[in-house]
Amino acid sequence: MRALACSLLLPLCIVAFAQEDSVHIAVPVDTLVEVETPDETDPKAETAEVATASDTLDWRQRHSPTKATVLSAIVPGAGQIYNRKYWKAPIVWAGLGISYWFIQDNQTQYRRYKDAYIAVVDGDPNTVDEFNGEASSSQLLDLTNTYQKWRDMSYIAFGLVYVLNIVDASVDANFVRFDVSRDLTVGLGPSLTTASMGAPGLSLALTVR
Repeated sequence: MRALACSLLLPLCIVAFAQEDSVHIAVPVDTLVEVETPDETDPKAETAEVATASDTLDWRQRHSPTKATVLSAIVPGAGQIYNRKYWKAPIVWAGLGISYWFIQDNQTQYRRYKDAYIAVVDGDPNTVDEFNGEASSSQLLDLTNTYQKWRDMSYIAFGLVYVLNIVDASVDANFVRFDVSRDLTVGLGPSLTTASMGAPGLSLALTVR
């Protein structure tokens, strides 16, 4: 019986071992995938930047201080626009406009009090000033002189604004060709110097590169 049992179990064991050998365990294997990194440098952007810098340089070389001066003399504020200092033009116009308004107002008041003064001191009873005698001749004369002075000062202010407009345009135009580069550096540090008698000295030096 034992021999029969062994003979029956032996094929089963062989089949079991054969099945065990045929089982394969799949082990995942990490794989490396090469990812291409896009080039961040945009050729079109670089070309546009170079073109802009070139245009700016050409504009600086073509700029004419004489033209800026003449433009401001003919049309105040035009030189500032030519220099591309657009924010300065409204300041020029405002200065001239305010000065002109004071000229007109002071001139009107000057004529008003002058006519009243003449009506009081002319000795003609038929001429009556607009104040109906409420102001004396001395008061009217003082007011006339005051407004005349203010009118003259307004003329001076108008002329100063006009001249400063021309000077500003001319100075700005002369500085246009100075290229202030981003690489410009200023260094501040000690420097060893030699005095006239040969003695060493210490000074502070400012270096611009």
